[in-house]
Amino acid sequence: MADQALISTPSPGLSKKPVKDKPGPLEYMRQWPLRVIVGATLLFLYLPLITLMVFSFNDSRRNIVWQGFTFKYYAKAFNNESLAQAFVNSLTIAFLCTVISVILGALAAVMLWRFKFPGKTVVEGSMALPIVVPEICMGVAMLVFFARVFPWPSGLPWPLNLGAITIAHISFAFPFVATVVRARLASFNRELEEAAKDLGASEWRTFWDVLVPHMQPGLIAGALLAFTLSLDDFVITFFTAGPDTVTFPVKVYSMLRFSVTPEVNAASTILIVVTVILTAVGLQMQNNEPKDKKA
Repeated sequence: MADQALISTPSPGLSKKPVKDKPGPLEYMRQWPLRVIVGATLLFLYLPLITLMVFSFNDSRRNIVWQGFTFKYYAKAFNNESLAQAFVNSLTIAFLCTVISVILGALAAVMLWRFKFPGKTVVEGSMALPIVVPEICMGVAMLVFFARVFPWPSGLPWPLNLGAITIAHISFAFPFVATVVRARLASFNRELEEAAKDLGASEWRTFWDVLVPHMQPGLIAGALLAFTLSLDDFVITFFTAGPDTVTFPVKVYSMLRFSVTPEVNAASTILIVVTVILTAVGLQMQNNEPKDKKA
């Protein structure tokens, strides 16, 4: 009995040490080497942008040595009429390009997803060309097209004078939308369409009430992609823009030819902030689904 008491009675000085839960094979972010790799990658990607944004507040024309904090170059950027007009041109072109590209891309995606017709492979390949062709080649092709095949009239009032750039942006943006929307349609259950038609819905009502809600995440993602591509495009715009149709990236490039000043950094920071805000709004709209759909 005494031996049993000695065995069963724990020593007061001993306590069990907490055992750390080891990360599983798929819990990547709990493994420190992967954390270091991800952190270094993010630092490599975003450090140049952070540096640009920080030096946009530098109180120095040379923009090499930090000499103080100031907002005066943002004031110069906002008071620069040519820069403001270029920014308005870029936003207008990006908006028109996004709207038209989403419509064309959605219709093209539905056509390629639903129908079988002769030459479908050729159509799919031709739609992929603007994605795989180098942008410099696309810019030269657009230059030749608007110079020889379809000359865009000059001297038109705003925003009609932006037509050539808008058409060029739509030509390379809507294939991206079609690719994203078609990937979304691959997960659609066709029986939902058949059920809607059995309940008396017309083709248009079935498309609008059944297919479009399923396409909505792809449409929002494609719209964000088209807007960002159009707003940030320089090469194709450089070949299709005229003296009175300067966009924001082309204007910033013309400012860079003289020197990299904090005013250029301020203008670039404005463009980055606008792009990030619009992307965040689009992602928030994509995540805010109606409660009845989630249920």
